[in-house]
Amino acid sequence: MKLILASASPRRREILKNAGFEFEVKTSEADETLPDGISPEDAVELLAKLKNEAVRAESDTTVISADTIVVCDGKILGKPKDEADAFKMLRLLSGREHFVFTGVCVRKGEKLKVFHEKTAVYFYELGDSEISAYIATGEPMDKAGAYGIQGKGAVLVKKIDGDYLNVVGLPLARLVRELKKF
Repeated sequence: MKLILASASPRRREILKNAGFEFEVKTSEADETLPDGISPEDAVELLAKLKNEAVRAESDTTVISADTIVVCDGKILGKPKDEADAFKMLRLLSGREHFVFTGVCVRKGEKLKVFHEKTAVYFYELGDSEISAYIATGEPMDKAGAYGIQGKGAVLVKKIDGDYLNVVGLPLARLVRELKKF
């Protein structure tokens, strides 16, 4: 199966590579502006579909795209704009449950499948100095919700309920099952 990963995410590349997939990477220049009032489920599915459709591929090539968001109190947290925004996000998540949604779009020719996964994540109570020290690592700046569970941010997480790789950025087990249908 010829595969294209329509994502600039090094984490998604690593997940697919570690699972033994061979693929080409093509980044998408899709407009990621969301309409007001959109649900988290619809948001990640829409973004994954837009990214997928922005990448050209031959009809015998399967294109995979994804988008991940963090949601707390019904508010969608994307990537932080700056360190102050990262601090605000991590302060909000401190000691609380939040949800990570990843939308995935798989396309081959005219066949299209869009789905999402949801994982509950629980953070430890975080002090201001702990948040500041984590932000100083630079890790939070390119990640939804301002943390990376697969890196230094792992120490912030008390527990998860759901797919770990979904939190990293690609629900691999579900994706493999969907790819089998193609």
